[in-house]
Amino acid sequence: METYTILFLCIASFVAGFIDAIVGGGGLIQTPAALILLPNVPVASIIGTLKIPGFSGTSIATYQYLKRVNVNWKLFAVMALVSFTFAYLGSSLLNVMQNDFMKPLLFAILILLLLYTYLKKDFGQYQSNKLSSKQHYFYAILISIVLGFYDGFIGPGTGSLLIMAFIAFLGFDFLQASANAKLVNLATNFGSITLFVLKGKIIWAVAIPMAICNATGSWLGARLAISKGNGFIRVFFLIIVSIALLRFGYDVFIK
Repeated sequence: METYTILFLCIASFVAGFIDAIVGGGGLIQTPAALILLPNVPVASIIGTLKIPGFSGTSIATYQYLKRVNVNWKLFAVMALVSFTFAYLGSSLLNVMQNDFMKPLLFAILILLLLYTYLKKDFGQYQSNKLSSKQHYFYAILISIVLGFYDGFIGPGTGSLLIMAFIAFLGFDFLQASANAKLVNLATNFGSITLFVLKGKIIWAVAIPMAICNATGSWLGARLAISKGNGFIRVFFLIIVSIALLRFGYDVFIK
């Protein structure tokens, strides 16, 4: 593999880590870059390889968030177990079939997500604790099933969707949602990595340098998000969802 290919992948990974640490969606940068620069590599191997930098960057960002945000560890343990399981199942399915049929549905979901977040100015600015304990667990498990499977089967934008789900269903603010999204993302990434390692799909010569760059970008992004707070994260969230719309719009209507 050419040195310049690794270099460009590392740059993309750094930017992806920075963005992902703030609002998720780093895969929207990293995945297309890898698909373009590694045209002869099977898609499953590309997705499997990218899980390694995704995991390293998310680990660094999570550590930064946990310094400032309180986490319900019992609730997280349930979400981690469920999301790990369904990410593994999603990655298993990816090895035997294509995932393009889901892109039009995701495109429509992202439009609604963008409009709702833009029009509802106070969305994610404050914490809301209107749910009972049982309701919290019900919604947390439902989110973990759907987005855990999605992360294993498709991947890009999982962090942003997790943030949206945590705010809309669990009453988190943006900062708390970002922290919890990182924790769940660790579990989904680990579930996928387990499958891809067992299948021998990871290209370690690419994954390791990308992981270092992704972790560096994540460290910077998390520190910026924590220092700027909910208002900054909301604006960044709208920008990343808009980019996601362009990406999936291209896949659905042009490509």
